[in-house]
Amino acid sequence: MKPLLFEPVTSPYLVPFDGSFRIAHAPTHPSGSARPDKNDKNDKNDKNDKSDRPDKKDNLKALEQAVEQLSKLQGKLYADDRTSVLLVFQAMDAAGKDGTIRSVMSGINPQGCQVYSFKAPSDEELDHDFLWRIQRALPERGRIGVFNRSHYEEVLVVRVNPKFLGGQRLPRHPRGPEELRTLWDERYESIRDAEHHWARNGTVVLKFFLNVSQAEQRKRFLERLEDPEDHWKFNAGDLAESDKWDAYMEAYEAALRATSRPWAPWYSIPADSKSFMRRAVAEIVVGTLAQLDLRYPELSAEETAGLAQIRSRLAAGQ
Repeated sequence: MKPLLFEPVTSPYLVPFDGSFRIAHAPTHPSGSARPDKNDKNDKNDKNDKSDRPDKKDNLKALEQAVEQLSKLQGKLYADDRTSVLLVFQAMDAAGKDGTIRSVMSGINPQGCQVYSFKAPSDEELDHDFLWRIQRALPERGRIGVFNRSHYEEVLVVRVNPKFLGGQRLPRHPRGPEELRTLWDERYESIRDAEHHWARNGTVVLKFFLNVSQAEQRKRFLERLEDPEDHWKFNAGDLAESDKWDAYMEAYEAALRATSRPWAPWYSIPADSKSFMRRAVAEIVVGTLAQLDLRYPELSAEETAGLAQIRSRLAAGQ
């Protein structure tokens, strides 16, 4: 398997392409554990923990630098107009998708960026295959597209809640565990083929699984319930889905193992520390875009001469 457009950024959080990923071994925290980050107001930490890991101040500084670099790269991407970028975010509830997207994309020119949040499919979308609505939302050349949830919902939420298949009007409705396994394998294959096609046609695909621990998730749920201004963020169904944690972890492991490829890599980012998570995502995006052969449009000799004449007139005050 050869990469297209870019080499996947080297990272301890890069999901291998050989199907060996184990979610039980994937850290939820930069220390390699599920413990919170020191000095992060979102995280409460053992004061005696002296482990060597970046603190919030370091993370914010690194994030700021990465955002500045990304802003410059995005301007060049937009001007070059040959390549697009697709950033896919998947996570359990309260992992920090919205905040990460907001922080990482804070320096981006809105004209060159588009964000889509995929909810339950509409009747029109159910009348097509599961990738139809995704294809329509792909970023144009020169733009950065962000998927806040994505086509992977069809092998995550639907896999954990197979009753949803009943409303999908499938030509072959799976009956029994064996047929369900076949369906998921077919969907993985469709996703791999689609992402390979997008990459061959100039779309850089980067996928981020924000890996939060269940303990941290429930702590954030409680924080939302304790702050009246955050009540709108909480849905009673979120806790019901959290109760299916093991099934979700199994679904995430299977999906990441089956679809992480050199042209569309997955990164399993520790999400118990919000500041570290945002920094890690930003640095991977910048490291990827920096590899692209982006060029500002070159003017012809005639156009350059015309600009020189205009410059002379302006300098002369005409």
